[in-house]
Order: sequence, then C-alpha cells, then structure tokens
Amino acid sequence: MPPKKKVANEKPILLGRPGNNLKSGIVGLANVGKSTFFQAITKCPLGNPANYPFATIEPEEARVIVPSPRFDKLVELYHPKSEVPAHMTLYDIAGLTKGAHKGEGLGNNFLANIRAVDAVFQVVRCFDDPEIIHINEEVNPIADLDIIADELRLKDIEFAEKHLEGVEKVVRRGGQSMEVKKAKEEAELVSKIIKLLEDGQRVYNQTWTQKEVEIINQMFLLTAKPCIYLLNLSERDYVRKKNKWLMKIKEWVDTRSPGDMIIPISVSLEEKLANMGSDEEREEYCKEIGAQSALPKIIVSMRQKLDLISFFTCGPDEVREWTIRKWYTAPQAAGVIHGDLEKTFILAQVQKYDDVIEYKGDENAVRAAGKLLMKGKDYFVEDGDVIFFKAADGKAR
Repeated sequence: MPPKKKVANEKPILLGRPGNNLKSGIVGLANVGKSTFFQAITKCPLGNPANYPFATIEPEEARVIVPSPRFDKLVELYHPKSEVPAHMTLYDIAGLTKGAHKGEGLGNNFLANIRAVDAVFQVVRCFDDPEIIHINEEVNPIADLDIIADELRLKDIEFAEKHLEGVEKVVRRGGQSMEVKKAKEEAELVSKIIKLLEDGQRVYNQTWTQKEVEIINQMFLLTAKPCIYLLNLSERDYVRKKNKWLMKIKEWVDTRSPGDMIIPISVSLEEKLANMGSDEEREEYCKEIGAQSALPKIIVSMRQKLDLISFFTCGPDEVREWTIRKWYTAPQAAGVIHGDLEKTFILAQVQKYDDVIEYKGDENAVRAAGKLLMKGKDYFVEDGDVIFFKAADGKAR
C-alpha cells in the first residue's frame, strides 16, 4: 500500500521541553545589569545588586505579567469580579566567567541553573561607566559575547561526547535489531552536533527534522535554547538609538546566532521608570525623552520564541488568560485549567477573539451569525480563542 500522506495540520515536535510552564533565565557576565534588569521587569527588589562580581549567588525567581491588549479589552467588555492575566516566570542567574565549563568562578552553579530554564535573555553591556566595575576591566561586548557563547558550547560538547559514548556502546553490539539501527542514526546525529559546536555554532539556530528534534530534546543542551540578546545601553544612547557597538553586535549575532533577536534596552532607564510613583509620571517622562520602555516588547518576544500562545475563558465572574504551547489540542488546553477536564473532555465551544469583540461579548449574537464553533478532541487551539469547555462529569469552564 502507498504511504499515508502527511496531514497538513499534523502536530510537530517542538524544540525544548513540552508543556506551558516554561521558564526564562537572565544571563550574562558579572556586572552587566542582570539583577537591575530583573528588578525592573519584575518590580521585585532583590536587595542584592552590587558593584562587584557575583552579587547574585542563587537564582532569584519571580513572575511577570504578560502585556496583553486583548486581555484588557475583554476585561473592559465583561467587567468581571476577578481578573487573571497571563504570567511568565523569570530567573536571575549568577554571572558567568571565562572557564565556567571547567567549574571556575560560579561556573557549575551557572551552567546548572541555565540548564534548568527553557530560554535565555542574555544581557550584554554596551555602556561605559568608570564607577561600575567590568569583570574584564574594559567594556567590549563582542569579547563578552564570545566568552558566554564559548562556555556554553564547550559544556555542550562535553554533554554531547558523554551522550555519544552511551550510544556507541549500543552500536558496538552489532546486529540488525531496531535498537542498533536507531543507535547508529543517533550516533550520526550527535557527531554532527559535536562538529557544529566545534565550528562555533549553536544547536538552536539550525534546521532539524522531527526525528532529530526528539533526540536533541533528550540531551538538554545549553545551546538548544532560544536566546534574545538584550543590549544594555546608557539612557542617552537608548533615547537617540545610537551606540558604537550596535552594528558589530548585529554582525556577531548574524554569524554566531543567526535568526535570534536583538533588543536594545537601557537598564538604568528601566530602573528609573520602575521607581516612579505612578503610571502617569512614567508616561510623562517617556513623552518628555521621546522613548518608551522596552519591557513589554521583551516579554512578548520571549513568549513568541518559546512558541507560547494564549486562550481565554470569559464571563461575569472571571476573565482569565491561559498560556499554552502551540499545537495543544482542545483537551490538552482544558487540562491546563484542571486535569479532570482533559480526562472527561466532551467538546470545546470556541469563539474567535475578533468575533467576541464585534458582538460585544453576546454569545447568542455570535451563534446567530454562525460563528460559534463546536470543536472536538482533534482541534488545535489557536492564539486568542475564547473557549468554554464541556466535560462528561458535568463540569464546564
């Protein structure tokens, strides 16, 4: 019989951990502005930022609210008793130093902590300030980028070589079994990964088949995580959108981390805005200097890098934005609300966000227009869906 044709909307295997409770880590060399950025984005005083290396020893954790105009509009529409926006979990991770892959400095802590997160915000210092010590005694973002990239690559080579040893033991058994055949294919892939790491590349920035992604996900490689580069500028450079390092950093990223995003930020400005007393005061200052906070863009961009989307549950009691990963089926999305809903799922009653807004939250009007959708177990939830789930035990949400 001829092979079955691949279904157009067949669920792909995404690089990284499954699930929607994904975490982002803030990394960089010591004294580049990581902890101050963490405080500004989370509005969470750590009490430990200091002008000396390794002020952060253990990773600090906090959740940040995801900026969501759709959520705000739905709250305005339904006037619910309770409002629950989406969140992202962030970690402030200890500063890295050259030789970290060998355990130097706080290298072992750093690499263990970064292995535990799903994506990386890499803060790169691009400002001069004689009062803030640089661990390498001079501000050189390209050298800083090289240090972190090389440390992560070298550790991944170590991980990959160890993984390869285990796979090759199976290959050496010989024979034509399926296990040996799979081991040969895996050994070939891991050897390919080691080669590209030795050539200075990151695993995340390559094109992989679905079968290869399955294997890579089991290796928990540091360079297999999405990365957004945050270029920490002085407030003056951020406002005027000029800095001598910007083009050089772009060239570095295009070569060493192609496709990854660069976002200029002024941590000193973000700290100043975070410490202002009111939204009106912040808005007035931003208007005065002609620049906006970069934090909303940073949060939304990382959600996109992690393949995260949102669906909503709405009503007079509560409007809530739920976070899921792309390609979740309707039962899986229901399971994010409560595990029993996934097990006893019957159907999802789906309204598209634009239809909810157009018909002012009137479900009967949406139904009359033929736009109230009844979806079963095979439906992949789309970003912005407003959903009411029905389950066999009588529970509904």
